[in-house]
Amino acid sequence: MHFGKNFAFYLINLYIGQNKIKFVSLKKILPILFIILSASFCSEGQSRSSSIPGDGIVRFYPNPAISSITFDLPKGYEKNYSLEVFSFLGRKVYEAINVNPHTTVDLTDFIRGVYIYQLRDKSGKMVESGKFQVSK
Repeated sequence: MHFGKNFAFYLINLYIGQNKIKFVSLKKILPILFIILSASFCSEGQSRSSSIPGDGIVRFYPNPAISSITFDLPKGYEKNYSLEVFSFLGRKVYEAINVNPHTTVDLTDFIRGVYIYQLRDKSGKMVESGKFQVSK
């Protein structure tokens, strides 16, 4: 088989059960991948779970963020919560202990991508988690 210059425009799809190889044009696949990825990055900034007294939702904005992101904790929160931010690859890129109810994180050292935040109580138990996007 000779692919030449157009090899980059093909995606190999293996059918394991039948051991067949099928070539599909990336021009057909890219619009579908774009829609799927765009939908996954459109987060509303709401968390998945919470045990904070009150309404139980940490608000953060703007999302997507460019230079900074603000986390607002509800009334009645415990002052000894910590906030951790991880890159999509799982590397911790930010940590704040005893966060304020209105905490702003500077994103100048963050690269473009999706990040995951975790709010933890004083014993280290995760209270809430969510994701946000940095777009520069």
